[in-house]
Formats: sequence, C-alpha cells, structure tokens
Amino acid sequence: ERGNDVYVEKPCSHNVFESRQIVAAARKYNRMVQQGSQSRSSPALQEAVQKMKAGEFGDIYMARGLCFKSRNTIGKTPVEPVPLGVDYDLWLGPAPKREFTKNRFHYNWHWFWDTGNGDLGNQGVHQMDIARWGMGLPNSHEGMKSAVSTGGKFAYEDMQETPNTQFCSFDYGDRQIQFEVRGVLTGGEASIGNPARATSAVGNLFYGVDGWMEIADGYKVYKGENNELVKEGKSSRGSADGTKLHMENFLAAVRSRDHKSLNAEIEIGAAAADLCHFGNIAYRVGKRINWDNAKHQFDDSAANKLISRDYRKPYVVPARP
Repeated sequence: ERGNDVYVEKPCSHNVFESRQIVAAARKYNRMVQQGSQSRSSPALQEAVQKMKAGEFGDIYMARGLCFKSRNTIGKTPVEPVPLGVDYDLWLGPAPKREFTKNRFHYNWHWFWDTGNGDLGNQGVHQMDIARWGMGLPNSHEGMKSAVSTGGKFAYEDMQETPNTQFCSFDYGDRQIQFEVRGVLTGGEASIGNPARATSAVGNLFYGVDGWMEIADGYKVYKGENNELVKEGKSSRGSADGTKLHMENFLAAVRSRDHKSLNAEIEIGAAAADLCHFGNIAYRVGKRINWDNAKHQFDDSAANKLISRDYRKPYVVPARP
C-alpha cells in the first residue's frame, strides 16, 4: 500500500491473468500506472485517431498491425555455470527451474515460452495498442468473438521456441484486427519501412469503406479508387511527440491522483497485451478459439489453461492483489 506510482516500459505481461492482476492492484492501491505506449501522447497520432473517429475515410472494417523486424538466429548455447553476481533463481521467478544458458538470459528470453511471448508480445504489443486505439475498442474485450493464429519458426535451426513468422486474426463481427509478425528478411507494406533495407517495417494500416490510413512515425490518408493522398501528419523523431509528452502526462496524473487522465493507463496496456496473449494462445493450441467475455474464458480447456500459468513457489501471483 506504500508502493510508488509506476511508469512501465511497455504494455506487456507474461499472461492474461497477470494483466488483470496488475490493473486490479493499481485500482486497489490508487496508484498511477502509465505504460510505455508513447504513441498515445503523440500529437500526430492523436490527430490520426480523431480523423478515424470523425469518419475521414468511412467506417473502418479492418485494422492491421505490422511487426516486420528481422531477427538473426540465436544459435545454440551450452549449459554453463551461472555468472557471478546473478541471482538466477530470482531472475527465473515463477518460470520453471532451468539450467543456465546464455540463450535464456538477457534479450533472448523473449523467444522462450517460459519467459517471453515472441515478437507479437515484444515489439508487436505497441502496434496492437494502436490498432485497438484506432478502432475505438473497449478495454473489456466486449465484442470480440474469436481469435485464430498460424505461422511457425522458419529459416533457422536454433533454440528459439516462439514463432518468427506469425499471422493472427481477431473477429469482432462487423470488423476485425489482423496482425502479422515477420522475423526474417522481408519487404515493407504501403510506405512503411525502408525500401533500401529489408529489415524493419513497423506500423499500422486501417481500412475504411472510402479509403485507408497508414500509421508509422506519422500518418497518411488515401481515398478513392485513384488512391489519392489527401491528408498527412508527421511526427519528428526525438521531439516532444513521444516520450517527453508521455512522461509529462504521467507526472501530471501523479499530482492530480486521477488515473483517467493518463494517456496510456495500465488498463489500456493490459488490453493490448491481452490480444497478444490471445493470438499466442490460438497459435499454441492450433485452432480458432471462441471467446466468452462474460466468463472471461475460451471454449477450449487447453486454451483456458494458457490464460494463466503454473507458478513456481515462492514466486506466486496471488488470485487477488
């Protein structure tokens, strides 16, 4: 109860259960918890979302998130003694006890199911948040009917468990979110990505009945059969468009004690992380899974087991904070 307000680096958690517990703890202890979707504080992207809400290019029927980031093979690393100064038991926390290997430590922990969620839950959660934001989806997941995902770990023979190529689709009845991860060399889409380098294209595409919008550092709106560029807004890298304004918004909320004033309050981040978890759950069970929002569970027992995890004692997340 004497804990501090928190600025979280990114809107992620290991599983859906933990997302909900973080939100519950923030409410119980009246803490200001801002998660690091700096895009929510970007004037250019705020303008882009307002244009979508105003029907700039008609009713939106699909949002796409793009996480195209070339990741080299992590290879295979041998078991070795734990480095001096590392409390490996504490580092593993609730994850199963494993022998130490460099591939399960530092950044590569993202690519193992014990500790990470692949690039869908690493870089991709930021674009998932923008997709939800642009479509005006509720944090409760009301309206989501099902999730399906396919893909695999291609090109490399190494220790990575999570897919480096993945496609997800989330059905909302009259509209949908699609999300794609590409971890091997690839081109971009629209004008997102550097055409001279096939290594990274990260952003969002929104499709309406009268046109479409792309979002990366800024936004572009195209309309009509001639695909005419009709609106454009640019963000400046390193400017107040992102982190500075995001931190200012957090500090203002710390002073006001009003969590609703946060641009990217933890419930928003948890909702984005949930969709990443839903996509990974569908991938891991290998089929379309239907969502019951009233019960907050799927129609599949294997999928429901992955909503939480088996916690290694004493690192147990309590059922109620």
